[in-house]
Amino acid sequence: MSSSFHSVILKDDLCIGCTNCIKGCPTEAIRVRNEKAKIIESKCIDCGECIRRCPEHAKDSVSDSIDELDSFKYKIALPAPSLYSQFGKNTDIGKILYSLKLVGFDHIFEVSRAADIVSDYTQKIVATSSISPLISSSCPVVVRLIQVRFPSLIKHILPLESPMEIAGNIARKEACQRMNLKPSDIGIFFISPCPAKVTSVKNPIGSNHSSVDRVISFKDIYPYILKNLKSCKDTLPFYLSGKAIGWARSGGETYSLGINDYICVDGIENVINILDDIEDHRLTGVRFAELLSCRNGCVGGVLSLENSFIARNLIRQISESFQYANSSQQYNLSKEDIFLTNPILPRKSNIFGDDVSIAMEKMSKVLEIKEQLPGLDCGACGSPSCQVMAEDIVLGETTLDDCMVLFKKKLEDEYSINKNSEA
Repeated sequence: MSSSFHSVILKDDLCIGCTNCIKGCPTEAIRVRNEKAKIIESKCIDCGECIRRCPEHAKDSVSDSIDELDSFKYKIALPAPSLYSQFGKNTDIGKILYSLKLVGFDHIFEVSRAADIVSDYTQKIVATSSISPLISSSCPVVVRLIQVRFPSLIKHILPLESPMEIAGNIARKEACQRMNLKPSDIGIFFISPCPAKVTSVKNPIGSNHSSVDRVISFKDIYPYILKNLKSCKDTLPFYLSGKAIGWARSGGETYSLGINDYICVDGIENVINILDDIEDHRLTGVRFAELLSCRNGCVGGVLSLENSFIARNLIRQISESFQYANSSQQYNLSKEDIFLTNPILPRKSNIFGDDVSIAMEKMSKVLEIKEQLPGLDCGACGSPSCQVMAEDIVLGETTLDDCMVLFKKKLEDEYSINKNSEA
């Protein structure tokens, strides 16, 4: 799959150029030019913040269609534990899973099973690591954010695959043995609240390929499950690990570790502030950091339907209802099934090219132009800040006249000159 794949897309016909999206983008990947937004692919981390902020629904996320089920002989669904929070307080998890299976799957393998495995390995790594704090690798947005904005912190990222990837490896191996199938006969479908998970499957980081074949969003599969729930009388047994199910909400992963010197931060702006603190060595006495892009954790994913605060509370109640179940010894897992096999590399964006002398010359021009700008970072120009606007001017993508403050002052000066000349 091309490394340029992105789940988050722009619907140009719906965009009115309002600039709401540019201020919320954590990597300054959006510009508004000629009354239309555009996404700079090299900077986009598919967090979905622009989807949340766009009042015209001009930002969206692409995922795989349910019709893709027909592409495989044997279909396995990997429901994220946050799925359980989408159907109301009194809905039985077993019925949710059975209703999911009725959509067209042959088997259900819960991602929560792999969450306990990741917790076990994380405990061991945190106990022996000299790096502090270690940062969870489970949120793909945070991993990509570090690649783009905090490359010096890559060494802090846990070298573990996410629960989704480990669940996919287990589910495929089990199906091959149980059903006497070839790996290519099996389709692994992750049921996702998150556009970044779609991207991490199509363009994985830390491995050559994903264990997951397709990703179906909550919002796409929800109507099918809901329809089946209305007449569903059967249930499926589900994994009774409250700590693993608790991963769906912020704080769930750290709670499952049973350690005290940790920090849990949710919401992309809060995550950026904490990463700044870690990079500047202002965060001490913390061995592990659970950082989640979405407010309230995965239950707050942009592809979810339920209010994230309601969903988080429901997951908390479910989590507290079940005991912890250690599943690590139940599966024949290789090192490659658990650990990242490739290094995580920085995502460099040399906006002025690789020639150092030319880049320095252009950066000098940027500083000169920035001195002329008001420093309000209002975004009315279509760039997220005055610094970025100065860079865009040097790149030839905009001009000083696009600064509303300067343009207004220019008009006022011209009016004053004309009025004085008439007098």
